[in-house]
Amino acid sequence: MTGPTSRYESLVDQQIGMAQERGEFDNLPGLGQPLPDRGEQDDELWWVKSYLRREGLTAEGLLPASLQLAREVEHLPEAAARLRSERAVREAVASLNRRIEQYRKAPTSPYVKVKPIDVDAALQRWRDGRR
Repeated sequence: MTGPTSRYESLVDQQIGMAQERGEFDNLPGLGQPLPDRGEQDDELWWVKSYLRREGLTAEGLLPASLQLAREVEHLPEAAARLRSERAVREAVASLNRRIEQYRKAPTSPYVKVKPIDVDAALQRWRDGRR
């Protein structure tokens, strides 16, 4: 700022002005793009939703471990159907069962009863779905 109001310029305003003169604000990411919709920012979790959208993530990763495991057990048949071999199904079930056992040793809230998956039953469902 120049002129008669410059003596009232704060230290922050001075630093911003000097940075602008040096070109430090030129070509920043998002230049020329609209600001985010203010309506979304009325939501107290707007920044979390924005982050998830920007990073291409789902909210499932924010769930407690017990609910993540329960959801994974629920979606196991669909996930297994996309696998190409019995070995891959066995490995997927074994991996899930290891995580279930780890959770059961030290459960956290909310407490959800999650049982290990019967590998043979999972394989039979997989085989039936391939017919």
